[in-house]
Amino acid sequence: MNIIQSLILGLVEGITEFLPISSTFHLIFTSKLMGIQATDFIKLFEVVIQAGAILAVLFLYFRQWWQDRQLVIKILVSFLPTAVIGFFLYKIIKTVFFESSYLMIVMFIAVGLVFLLIEYLVSQNKLLLNKSIQSLNYQTAIFVGLVQSLAVIPGVSRAGAVIVAMMGLGIKREEAAKYSFMLSVPTIFAASAWDAWKMRNALTADTGQIYLLFIGFMMAFISAYFVVKWLITYLQNHSLKIFGWYRLVVGIIMLMIGS
Repeated sequence: MNIIQSLILGLVEGITEFLPISSTFHLIFTSKLMGIQATDFIKLFEVVIQAGAILAVLFLYFRQWWQDRQLVIKILVSFLPTAVIGFFLYKIIKTVFFESSYLMIVMFIAVGLVFLLIEYLVSQNKLLLNKSIQSLNYQTAIFVGLVQSLAVIPGVSRAGAVIVAMMGLGIKREEAAKYSFMLSVPTIFAASAWDAWKMRNALTADTGQIYLLFIGFMMAFISAYFVVKWLITYLQNHSLKIFGWYRLVVGIIMLMIGS
């Protein structure tokens, strides 16, 4: 890996982590396009740039967490199902889900269809989006966490799963996006910490490339910061359709070229 590649991957992570289009999907296929082999250092690099992305959320929402302890508790309740499922399925996730390009692409397309379906229901007034995240109780917080756990399959999108689940509960798009951002902190932090521990030897084996970790980290932090702010504003007046169509078009193209 070189500096340009670390900048590109950091940018891809920062842009896609909080958009409902699956950061894992984009990182995997971006790495393939650049001919980057999946070494232990590259896996560690992906963990580090995820940390850069969640730091952006901490920077943006720390004050709200500090002032609303009930919201923090609900976020932790939502995190628990994902933590349990991720822990017990860790080996399957890394050895099966991440190795099947076909599964990733199919899930990428399928979730796009779900976006279009739920937006159709909204447009027909069969689903009203008039609630805030304050309306969540602990039961619905657990439900959101269970849906988020589907994102252990690359291509699903953690943010997309959470946003759709909350829209299904009648919560406004921008409020659902905000909750997905905040829920990403314990979720990604726990996953990244576990992965980092598993790959701790990669850091000492490639000390000459540590600067690439810093470059990717900073690029992910900066790009994620602006994407999070943009998406909240965008969803106040727009639907998820653009992301649904993006998934369909990109997924179909990738199936056609046999990625």
